[in-house]
Amino acid sequence: MKLGEHAISDSAINASQSVRKGAQIRFKETAIALIFILPSLAGFVAFFVVPAVRGLYISFTDWNLLTPSKPVGLANYAALLTDPDFWNALKVTVFYVLWNIPLQTVLAVAVALVMNAAAKSSLLKGVILLPWLMPNVVVALLWMWILDPTIGLINVAVKALGGPLLPFLSSPGMALPTIAGINIWRYLGYTALLVFAGLQTIPTDVYEAARIDGSGERQTFWRITLPLLRPVLAFVVVTSVLGSFQIFDTVAVTTKGGPINATKVFNYMIYQQAFERFQMGYATAVSMVLFLILVGVGLLQMKLLRAGEVET
Repeated sequence: MKLGEHAISDSAINASQSVRKGAQIRFKETAIALIFILPSLAGFVAFFVVPAVRGLYISFTDWNLLTPSKPVGLANYAALLTDPDFWNALKVTVFYVLWNIPLQTVLAVAVALVMNAAAKSSLLKGVILLPWLMPNVVVALLWMWILDPTIGLINVAVKALGGPLLPFLSSPGMALPTIAGINIWRYLGYTALLVFAGLQTIPTDVYEAARIDGSGERQTFWRITLPLLRPVLAFVVVTSVLGSFQIFDTVAVTTKGGPINATKVFNYMIYQQAFERFQMGYATAVSMVLFLILVGVGLLQMKLLRAGEVET
């Protein structure tokens, strides 16, 4: 019995030592990981967390950037409910997203399929990606020149063909779709490359099995390609929608919210309230509401699209 007891006690001691050594190793690994993460964490806290907390505080104040802020409680948020400018910005932003995302996603999938089937040249990929590499301001200025109602290339061509001049950016009915088209052109290549990368991860034997079973190209796309692309498409759609809700540069350069507030999106409204009307508290309240909208839209999309799940 004594020998058995000694054996049990020795094994218990060895087990506890192993647990202790494992804990020490994990502690060291965690400490090393924290050392590497610390610079990024410090930047995140300094440039994201602190401004967010300060912004939340400012949203409960009346501040014009020149005089000390005055607490007003929920007055800024209550004012939103009866502000036609706020509801117009919400409507315009939603319409812009509805113009932008479906067309951009469908075109990106089409371009990615063409690249996957026929053209795998690095030069072609670079050309397709080139608009995305250009700054937003440069893209906006370029298209302002192309779409100019008198000397723009498109209107010159339309006039040469005997058609009427088209007020792309000066018509309330055409301005928002035109801005959506400009941004579709800019981001199409980047989105297509993301989808193209997703296509590369689909095993070729799946397509071979489909061909053996007699599946046509259309059936293969709807029953194999599209379901297997779900995680990539979910990422593309979610990030594109969140980015579209934050559009600013193109509007600020081309239409400045006009004509007749037809392109006054959320971010441009925030800019006007903060730096033209000096209502920083109210502008920050609108920013907080936009943040909540983005969180809600993102979570809803992730749930509806079931991101991460792949249908087989």
